[in-house]
Amino acid sequence: MLRNKDLLDLESLTAAEIKLILDTAEAFLAVMRRPVPKVPILRDKTIVNLFFESSTRTRISFELAEKRLSADIVNFSAATSSLSKGETLKDTVDNILAMRADMVVMRHSASGAARYLADRIPAGVVNAGDGMHEHPTQGLLDMLTMRQRMGTLQGKRVVIVGDIMHSRVARSNIWGLTKMGAKVTVCGPPPMIPVQMEEMGCTVDYDLRHAIEGADAINVLRIQLERQTVQTFPGNREYARLYRLDDEMLAATKPSCFVLHPGPMNRDVEITSEVADGRRQVILDQVTNGVAVRMAVIYLLSGGAPENLGENLN
Repeated sequence: MLRNKDLLDLESLTAAEIKLILDTAEAFLAVMRRPVPKVPILRDKTIVNLFFESSTRTRISFELAEKRLSADIVNFSAATSSLSKGETLKDTVDNILAMRADMVVMRHSASGAARYLADRIPAGVVNAGDGMHEHPTQGLLDMLTMRQRMGTLQGKRVVIVGDIMHSRVARSNIWGLTKMGAKVTVCGPPPMIPVQMEEMGCTVDYDLRHAIEGADAINVLRIQLERQTVQTFPGNREYARLYRLDDEMLAATKPSCFVLHPGPMNRDVEITSEVADGRRQVILDQVTNGVAVRMAVIYLLSGGAPENLGENLN
């Protein structure tokens, strides 16, 4: 079982809890392969999707996960709510909970917003990304995708390339992977690499060709322009010249090495179309695994017992 009512980050999870979520997600992948990929596990639950930032993949993935668990869904648009009239976040959520919502999935531009909410409401809170802090379900789906290809994460070498400084995906990947025994290297321009990376258990490398030597997996991130307050690099052309993953660069890695990308992709900036659409990418596998991971998280946070999962899926 998970110890808390919320999933706010991977930093606070144990390796056993991460493994439980990944194993549960594998069971839900089998459900998704059925002719009718739906189970009535949460037909008495109401989940509110509270998105204060634009989202395509994450929001759709959560909605699909909730529908496949048969939950009732309320989609909340911050732009058309009373928040635009000065209402506070807590007042808004209190009103939602008065409607008997059981769980809130929230994305917010402020780091720590999910924690603020979770500390003030009795319903479970799932962090769908908070500022530059974490994006725990993205980290989990990346790890599930890697585990499927490699069999285990223990001892595997994963390179995360790009704008580490502003990436909540990078932080969730780092916390999760290191807890599961993987060796993580971060690579990117010096202004995009936070000083605390080594304290988090990572190796830092500023040379992409050197960083990916011997890598088992490469997770490519985009430049987070929307979170940068000052320009951290001369421009896309210079970034692409030094840090874009292309066929020539990938050919220098071992044949089993594969490529992930959390999206959205800026093609020909951090990754070429040849790599993004090539045989060594698992990007669409990440999308599929995202639904299964979110089903697993919602099921477990709703009180679902791992030992009862088999009978619940029948």
